[in-house]
Amino acid sequence: MTLLTTWPEAGPETVVRRTSEPAEIAAALAPIGVRYEQWPVREDVPADADSDTVFAAYRAEIDKLNAEEGFQTVDVVALHPPKDAADGADPEWPAKAAAARQKFLAEHTHDDDDEVRFFVAGAGIFYLHVAGEVHAVYCEKGDLLGVPRGTTHWFDMGTSPAFTAIRFFHEEDGWIGTFTGSPIAERFPDFDEIHSGYAA
Repeated sequence: MTLLTTWPEAGPETVVRRTSEPAEIAAALAPIGVRYEQWPVREDVPADADSDTVFAAYRAEIDKLNAEEGFQTVDVVALHPPKDAADGADPEWPAKAAAARQKFLAEHTHDDDDEVRFFVAGAGIFYLHVAGEVHAVYCEKGDLLGVPRGTTHWFDMGTSPAFTAIRFFHEEDGWIGTFTGSPIAERFPDFDEIHSGYAA
């Protein structure tokens, strides 16, 4: 289930909005140009499915969005703990997870492309910093979020990332971020804090 939390950019002491209603989330994000919608969930697609399986399952939705938006590149990105991680069988996993998370944690923009993601499995949070507010959009399986180019934002997948997402690009170069240098992300609850509170 998705969750939208909005705070003033000064900090999270005051909650402007908190809702898990999809229609309310879409309505709140539309004025800042952010696309939010839900696609049917394919329960027969495993969380760690390969790209071919994901593309086959969501081909109709992918083709429809491509026809509407003219994307040049579509790929699948996935990050999941190894199944035997509890046994310590992959000592490199914590470092891999931390490096992947760190890449997106600081506020940035994309100057030449939108950032459009559909969550096939797992969860992640997009933080959108627009017009004096910060909107934290907790996305889960079935959620599609489109962040317009030039929008200041950051993304947190948590200390133990577990998600599969379809990414859409207008440009063939893929993900290119321009970092603002602002420490604003450090002032707001991270994925782990929001996830644990939401699950409680």
